[in-house]
Amino acid sequence: MLMNQQNRTAFLDEIARQLGREVRKTPSESKPPVNNYPQTRLTDKTQDELCLEFMEFASTQKVKCVLSRPEGLIGDLMSLCDEYGGTPVIISGDQRLADLGITAALKEQFDAWEWNPDKGEENIHMAEKAKVGIAYAEAGLTESGGIVLFSAPERGRSVSLLPETSIFVLRKSTILPRVAQMAQRLHHMAQAGERMPSCINLIGGPSSTADIELIKVFGVHGPVHAAYVVLEDC
Repeated sequence: MLMNQQNRTAFLDEIARQLGREVRKTPSESKPPVNNYPQTRLTDKTQDELCLEFMEFASTQKVKCVLSRPEGLIGDLMSLCDEYGGTPVIISGDQRLADLGITAALKEQFDAWEWNPDKGEENIHMAEKAKVGIAYAEAGLTESGGIVLFSAPERGRSVSLLPETSIFVLRKSTILPRVAQMAQRLHHMAQAGERMPSCINLIGGPSSTADIELIKVFGVHGPVHAAYVVLEDC
């Protein structure tokens, strides 16, 4: 064992000599990380430009995108629910959906089931049967055309994963250039001591796979269809 250690030392000494440098006995001190968020791609875009690119890219991922205004939001969601099969509908218990009048309208029109953390397995059973699931997205990611969901007891993941169609409502102002900006937001949340989500999902359209002969098939392990309703901030 001692001989092996001596041989290794001699070997490393010879390498250092050949490189013309001193033998290093301890690792060099790490350089401080560089904050390169301002230099990431797409950060020079206006919010309107980000929204346009986000919706265009999402469309290539088989996502139907609707740009909606507050006065037309409920009607746009009703039309999408009808288009994708109507009842049964399950909706996240997110208070932001209730504040927009979406929860009450869908309960009246489609007898929608609202996710309730007190209902346990019954929630999952309803999500399995649902034609449409509706959730509120934290952000959109322009580079990938995907959206970000924060899970919480009242915002169960099954709402967006188990129904045949997932519809996501997000505000135009929350569309970000890339996932790097979402990481920055999460970093600030952690530094401020805010409660972090139990799970963060990045969803880029309906589920798909091309494992078999590189033929892309949709809906193999999740929703067959996906739609974004982007709400104008006005």
